Amino acid sequence: MKLVTKGSDNVFRDLGLPDADVLQAKSDLVHRIAAIIEARKLTQKEAARILGVSQPKVSALLHGQLSGFSLERIARFLKALDCRIEIKVYPAVGRRRAIRVA
Repeated sequence: MKLVTKGSDNVFRDLGLPDADVLQAKSDLVHRIAAIIEARKLTQKEAARILGVSQPKVSALLHGQLSGFSLERIARFLKALDCRIEIKVYPAVGRRRAIRVA
């Protein structure tokens, strides 16, 4: 019989990684970027031009290599893709994520 453990809403926390909330936020935002690129039918080369980076950087981003990208840089990418970004601050309650992408 296999033992199954229910995970949280943050796989990075479940893996015990430091800065799990930041990693989850980056992942959520990059998922949005990927969806925009796909919806606009952009090639990685076209996306790179819009984002102001090289095509290999776009490839790394879309393949989940988040370590080279700060939240600030990812926010600049979203702005370059004509997205509006809102940051809201609330008191922390319980074990809810400290950073959440809505």
